[in-house]
Amino acid sequence: MIPDAMNPIRRSLLAVPLALCIAAASMPVGAVSLDDLRDKEVAAALRQALEIGAGKAVSRLGQENGFLGNEKLKIPLPDGLAKVEKGMRAVGMGKRADELVTGLNRAAEQAVPEARALLLNTVRTLTIDDAKKILTGPEDSATQHFRAKTQDELTKRFLPIVANVTKRMKLADLYNKFASRAVPFGLVRGEDANLDQYVARKALDGLYTTLAEEEKTIRANPLDTGKKLVQKVFGSMLPQ
Repeated sequence: MIPDAMNPIRRSLLAVPLALCIAAASMPVGAVSLDDLRDKEVAAALRQALEIGAGKAVSRLGQENGFLGNEKLKIPLPDGLAKVEKGMRAVGMGKRADELVTGLNRAAEQAVPEARALLLNTVRTLTIDDAKKILTGPEDSATQHFRAKTQDELTKRFLPIVANVTKRMKLADLYNKFASRAVPFGLVRGEDANLDQYVARKALDGLYTTLAEEEKTIRANPLDTGKKLVQKVFGSMLPQ
C-alpha cells in the first residue's frame, strides 16, 4: 500500500471538503443575494431605513444652528444681494446684515420639523415596486422619491412658519425692499425676490441634501442602523 504522504490523489480528495469548510466560514453570516429576498422584506427594510434617515435629517436641521452652524447648508442672501450686503456693512450696518442672515437661517430651522410627519407618511405608503426601484437605483434614489412626493406640500407647510419668524424678527420688509429694487436690474432672480419663498426653498434644498447624505450612509453601513432586516436587505447590495 502506498503511504498517504506519497498518494497525491488521496491528498487532493481530502483537501476538497476542507477548502469548502474554510470558504463557508469566511462568508458573512446570513449573506444573501437580492434574488433570495422576499418582496415584503425589501419593502419593510426600506421603510425602516428611510424612517431612520428622515428622522436624523429632520433632527439635524430642525435645531438651533442646524442651518446657521453648517457652512455647507447655511442660507446666505441671494447672490445678487451680495452687493447690498457689502453696502450695508460699508455704512456701518454690518450688524443689521448679520441679523438678516441669522434670521433667514433661524426661520429655516423652525420650519424643518414640520417635514417629519409628511416624510414618515411617505415612507409608510411606499409600495413594493417603489422599494425595489429605490434599493437598486442610484445612491440618492430614496431622496429623489421624497422630493417628488413631498416638495410641493412641504413648500406650502413651510411658508407660513417662515413668514411668522421673519415677521417677528422684522426681516421681511428690509429684505423685500432691497430685493424688489434689485430684480429689475437682473441682480436677483424673481423667485428670490420674496423673502419667505426664498427661505422656504433653501430650507427644502438643505433638507433634501441632508436626506441624501443619510441615505448614502445607510447604504454604505447598514450594520450601523442596528436593524437586522435593514442589515440583511442592504447588505445584499454590498460587494461581497
